Amino acid sequence: MLLAALLGLALPGRAAEERVVNIYNWSDYIDPKVLDAFTQETGIKVVYDTYDNNEILETKLLAGRSGYDIVVPSGPYLQRLIRAGAFLPLDKTKLKNLGNLWPEISGRLAVYDPGNAFAVDYMWGTTGIGYNVAAVRERLGANAVLNSWTTVLNPASANKLKDCGIMMLDSPEDLIPSMLPVFGAKADSKRWDDLTLVTDALYKVRGSVRKFHASEYIQALANGDICVAVGYSGDVLQAKRRAEEAKNGIEIAYVVPKEGALMWFDTFAIPKDAAHPAEALAFIDYMLRPEVAAANTNFVAYASGNLAAKKFVKPEILSNPGIYPDEATMQRLSINTAWDDRTQRYVTRLWTRVRTGR
Repeated sequence: MLLAALLGLALPGRAAEERVVNIYNWSDYIDPKVLDAFTQETGIKVVYDTYDNNEILETKLLAGRSGYDIVVPSGPYLQRLIRAGAFLPLDKTKLKNLGNLWPEISGRLAVYDPGNAFAVDYMWGTTGIGYNVAAVRERLGANAVLNSWTTVLNPASANKLKDCGIMMLDSPEDLIPSMLPVFGAKADSKRWDDLTLVTDALYKVRGSVRKFHASEYIQALANGDICVAVGYSGDVLQAKRRAEEAKNGIEIAYVVPKEGALMWFDTFAIPKDAAHPAEALAFIDYMLRPEVAAANTNFVAYASGNLAAKKFVKPEILSNPGIYPDEATMQRLSINTAWDDRTQRYVTRLWTRVRTGR
């Protein structure tokens, strides 16, 4: 019996323990073929659940016993959860593919995770404006400036777009920092007066906004059900691809507003009470392979934090400035750090007013 145990053999009447990794990730955010290939190579079963906003993830992790081995928090939430002691430090000796990461992206991510001790970047992108070219030009004019937040923050402009439909992210942590530069403030401002300037402006146009939602705008934009979406770069590019595949004649474009925009990061991290940390590390290391990282970028149309993956990314994605911005655009991108608890509660009240009108 001892020999059998040493060799890892199943004893009679006792099933070998199944290896598993429980993953909690954003919806529509991975190539399913990658999950199948990982299981086929390693024998580790993937249990995969999805969520639509960071608040849901944060609540689960702070409550404890989430049941997950890998989660994918965005920058400020990663920072908050690190402070709360929610994650295991990464055992980098088990991550042989760390050298494939993009130094510039890892460096910016270190604002939230000093020394990149708890997380590695999965995808990154921008928050900007996606639009139906013909529908918006018809309403705002052929010469209208569309690469500006005023397209959606100016009540007169928003009202002209109301009939064809505007949707915005239900995400104050993305919208408020992105729009702060319009009012002469830095994206990382924590001044309550600055934050209120943005939400007051959004409140004035809320009657022209059909819905605030984390992901519904993707299909709505692709179908022509709306003509403007304030959302994530890759989501808008997914909508563009769906419209092209449907051959419905809808041309979709994405712009980073000239006033500036938020650069965000989604990261792999391991909860401190993960039941399968070894399997989690194996999964992260697999995802850091250049070909695998590129497969996910090609599927979801977001930029990978993996520099070595670029040579495997489809040319039409790599050359798209909405996904991989040029250096001039990179200089207009800002990073926002987490609000303290008191400010977070204040922002929640502000955002409730924007969404409900009360």
